[in-house]
Amino acid sequence: MISENNKLSAVQIILGLVYLIMIPVLTLFLSGDWLWVEGWIFGIWLIVISGVTLTYLVQKDPELLKERFKQPGSDNQKEWDKYVIYALELLFLAWIVIMPIDAKRYEWTIDFPFWLKLLGGIELLISFFFLYRSFTDNTFLSPMVRIQTERKHHVVSTGVYGIVRHPMYLGAIFLFIGTPLLLNSQYGLLIGVVVSLLLVARIFGEEKTLVEELAGYEDYKNRVKYRLIPLVW
Repeated sequence: MISENNKLSAVQIILGLVYLIMIPVLTLFLSGDWLWVEGWIFGIWLIVISGVTLTYLVQKDPELLKERFKQPGSDNQKEWDKYVIYALELLFLAWIVIMPIDAKRYEWTIDFPFWLKLLGGIELLISFFFLYRSFTDNTFLSPMVRIQTERKHHVVSTGVYGIVRHPMYLGAIFLFIGTPLLLNSQYGLLIGVVVSLLLVARIFGEEKTLVEELAGYEDYKNRVKYRLIPLVW
């Protein structure tokens, strides 16, 4: 007989697999060109990072997988953070939709030089590293700003968390800036900048919560000086 926890895990895996396929297919469909090379590169990147991460969570950290699938407003999430998440979700949808329409279907953006597209591809590689390692290094990587008291939440300071205090945000910013550079979309780049600024703003509220409610975080701040960019900020 399948337990409730196993049923939940099965649902999560199915949703994850659907998510894996849906965005690359939507990107190519909206572009109007199923042979769009840059679109395929982004799609393969997304499938690989999502598939590798999902596999890791299923095998090594199912509790984090459950945490990642919780809806905004769950448990003791900060009230203000619900609206940040809703804004990020809307911006992400707009970003996914506008890039292929801009870059390929209607070609609103004049072609970026090759070196700029190459830079976008390199940023995706850097993004892959920080995103994946954020999951493997921090079992408390909730999508919500909240203290996970039920999981004995404590400060994580090893791995990429010894480089900057918010490595997942760093990986996300590389993703949101690098992808439109690779795909050749100035409007996608604009949305990516807005998302990046929203993530930066979220850091202030998140760190306020962590300092006030998570034991040891103030000491961690003193040891790891930089929030997002090593040697800068």
